[in-house]
This record gives sequence, C-alpha cells and structure tokens, in this order.
Amino acid sequence: MLYFCIINQTDMESSIASKEFLFGEEIQWEVVGEGVKRKILAFDNRVMLVNVYFETGAIGALHEHYHTQVTYVAKGRFDVTINGVTKMLKEGDSFYIPPHAIHGVLCVEEGMLTDVFSPMREDFIK
Repeated sequence: MLYFCIINQTDMESSIASKEFLFGEEIQWEVVGEGVKRKILAFDNRVMLVNVYFETGAIGALHEHYHTQVTYVAKGRFDVTINGVTKMLKEGDSFYIPPHAIHGVLCVEEGMLTDVFSPMREDFIK
C-alpha cells in the first residue's frame, strides 16, 4: 500500500508527499518487470527514495528520464551501463545518473538497488 498525503507549501501550491514515518513491512512490493519489483519509500515533489529488488539475470532495460538519479547497491552484483559505459558494481558501491543519460542494469547476483530521484518520479505514483 502506498502512503501519501497532500501538503500545502508556503506559496499555496499543492504538493504530494509520503507520510513522515514509513515501515518497510507495511509497504507492498510492485512488480515492474520479469524478476524485478520495487517499493516506493519516502518522497515529496522534490525527492524520492525507492528500493528495487532484482532476481539473478533480471534486467533494468536501457532508458532515460529527466530526473537526476543516485543509486546505492544495497545487495548483490550488477552490470551497470551509463551512456554506453558498463561497470560491475557490488554491495556498498553507488552510481550517479545525470538527467537524460541512457542507463540500465543487468543483475549478475540477486540484489537490491536503492534509488534516489530528484525531482520525484511522478510516473511511479498511481
């Protein structure tokens, strides 16, 4: 279940945001591809935190978006491609994806990526 609320900013514009305290066991996984699922964690309109679980061999297909993204490899091993350059990353490593960079991953060993997006990924909120 996705928890969020509408808050008012000082300029009186509406903004969407998660609750302040979130408990992982209460957030449902969303299947987003073969062997890939995600949990949307804390967010507001400026930033979003997401966990993405990959089975071995699962692919995060090459794509691009206007958001800045930083990702932490929480578990496993991944071949990460950014703008045509591929590197093997493992637990404890991280990577930065500038806006509109073509990127994707191949999960070499079951794992989890923790993504931070700025601004939030509106397309992830239903």
